[in-house]
Amino acid sequence: MLSITSKSPYAVRALVELHRLGDAEPVPIGELARRGEIPVQFLEQLFAALRRAGHVRSQRGVKGGYSFAVDPHQLTVLEVVELLDGPLGQDATGIFAEAAEAARRVLAEATIADVAEAEARAAGATMYFI
Repeated sequence: MLSITSKSPYAVRALVELHRLGDAEPVPIGELARRGEIPVQFLEQLFAALRRAGHVRSQRGVKGGYSFAVDPHQLTVLEVVELLDGPLGQDATGIFAEAAEAARRVLAEATIADVAEAEARAAGATMYFI
C-alpha cells in the first residue's frame, strides 16, 4: 500500500542539510543530526543504506563525514523513499493504486536540490502581520 515511515523524511531532511553545507569537505554525521534534529544512531543507519546504494560517500578520520556521491540535482526524493521504505504503492489496487502513482510522480519530480531550494525560498519569504 502507501507506506512512508519516518526514515524517508529524516533522510531527506539530512540530505537537504548536506546540500546546504556544500561539497567543500565531508560533513560529520553529528552535525547533520544536530541540524536536522535527528537521533544520531538513527541517521547513521539511514546514511549507511544511502552509502551502500551509492548516493553518499563517507570519509573516516578527523576530517571525516559524508558528502554526495551523486549530484543532488539528480537524486530524487522517490529514490530515497524507495531505498529506505520499499516500492511505494507496490500492492495497491483501485483508487489506492492511483494515489500511489500520483505520489510517485510528485516524488520523482523533486530532487534533493529542489527541496533545499524550496525550503530556502520559504524561509526567506516575507511575513506580513495585520
